[in-house]
Amino acid sequence: MPTMVVKQRIGNGKNASYERLGVAWENEDGSLYVKLHGTQVIGSGFNLYPINKDEDDQQQS
Repeated sequence: MPTMVVKQRIGNGKNASYERLGVAWENEDGSLYVKLHGTQVIGSGFNLYPINKDEDDQQQS
């Protein structure tokens, strides 16, 4: 079960937004498995955010 959401920041300052790229979770050995959706080209890295169960439930509705 994913424990993190993968997002990439688009833009700068107050006009910045975040695009959801996929999900991630921690393996038993402490490594992270990142599952990206689609075939994005990621040129500037991405961020991992903990999944808030309430937010995740709202997105699935």
